Amino acid sequence: MIAAHPDDAEFSFGATVARLVDEGARVTYVVVTDGAQGGEDPDEPAEELVATRYAEQREAARVLGVADVAFLGFPDGSLADTPELRLALTREIRRHRPDLVLTHQPLRSLQFPIGASHPDHLAVGQAALNAVYPYARNPRAFPELLAEGLPAHRVAEVWVPGHEHTDLLIDVGRTAERKITAILAHRSQFRGSRDPLTDVQWVIDRMRGNGTALGREYAEAYKRIITDAAAAAGPTPPTRPRDGEVPVVSP
Repeated sequence: MIAAHPDDAEFSFGATVARLVDEGARVTYVVVTDGAQGGEDPDEPAEELVATRYAEQREAARVLGVADVAFLGFPDGSLADTPELRLALTREIRRHRPDLVLTHQPLRSLQFPIGASHPDHLAVGQAALNAVYPYARNPRAFPELLAEGLPAHRVAEVWVPGHEHTDLLIDVGRTAERKITAILAHRSQFRGSRDPLTDVQWVIDRMRGNGTALGREYAEAYKRIITDAAAAAGPTPPTRPRDGEVPVVSP
């Protein structure tokens, strides 16, 4: 899972991550920025806020059963799809060698609330897809990674939030509550709130709406991108639809 900020993973993918873990997958987080702009107090020292947000992200990851959290520490609010970011994400993909990458939608949504299209989200979505293809799989790309003992790796597929392009719904009826618990672990993001649970009601409503489309209580919605057809057609990992099936997952 490659996300721009601490808490993005939980908001976008939390219930799916919990289901993947429950079904035996090993999930790793890669958080690109330091989260230093995620606060309302302009006088709070950046290093204190960053430390708080890193701790909250680790706590949220534990709620979902995530195996490891890597923080790349890029400055919050100034990401771009640069060679430096592509190299950093390619390094993480080759290090962890995932079958599936979850990351941000690289296209601005004109339908969903504007926060879904935060510039850092768009930059990470674009850079992550570029890292998946062509850089992670090309042994001639970033030769310094070979010197680090990180050979080329082919990711089978990528899931990004569906927004206007949904073609995959994941039944998360058993893990939706853990998603909300994990979101609320980011306590610094709810300072001054009278009722944080009310503040995230929209998350519950969105999962419920997706669930209605699936005929289940709750679901999360994605655009599924096949990046290696041969790998995607191989042994079926948790929650992956098999070829020939309707691309909607349910128990």
